[in-house]
Amino acid sequence: MPQRAGKRRPGRRPGESQTRDAILDAARARFAEHGWDRTTIRAIARDADVDPALVMHFFDSKALLFASAMRWPFDSDAVLTQILEGPRSELGLRLARFFLSVWEEPGRREPIMVMLRAASTNEQAADLLRETLMTVLLGPLGSRLGTPDGELRMSLCSAHLIGLGIARYLLEFEPLASLAPEQVADLVGPTLQRYMTGDL
Repeated sequence: MPQRAGKRRPGRRPGESQTRDAILDAARARFAEHGWDRTTIRAIARDADVDPALVMHFFDSKALLFASAMRWPFDSDAVLTQILEGPRSELGLRLARFFLSVWEEPGRREPIMVMLRAASTNEQAADLLRETLMTVLLGPLGSRLGTPDGELRMSLCSAHLIGLGIARYLLEFEPLASLAPEQVADLVGPTLQRYMTGDL
């Protein structure tokens, strides 16, 4: 008997890579629109046109799926090189310029905003964001500052930059929101520099 059109087949669809990508696309859209708490594995599976069991086959948990879907929109090794190469006296300025270059592009900014929204309402998402950020960028950068308190210094930079991102791009505080990125970098760079290399 022919299968009814539109009926989802349980199990694995042909092409594991395509199926995995479809799940990730559906997860990104769901997390972006509904946040962590209101996004379910069942809803993601429905959007991706797969069985929920298949989502769990590829991603063992909602947290792992979130981490995979909301990947950081940059190459961490390239960023470390970009920030660390050059005069030590301009570390803060280079960090500010990098941060702003990511947030200025909507396609690169959105994953970070999704992670921040999820982290603000869910402890598991907050833990995941914090651990991932420290592993991907802040931890490696702090370890290369050559100071015993590198982790504290990078935590201060993180707090400053996240607050800046929310104020400029989410809440759109004026006149901050309308300043050119280079102006903002020149303004916050000295503070980041003090966090990274100055007396605390």
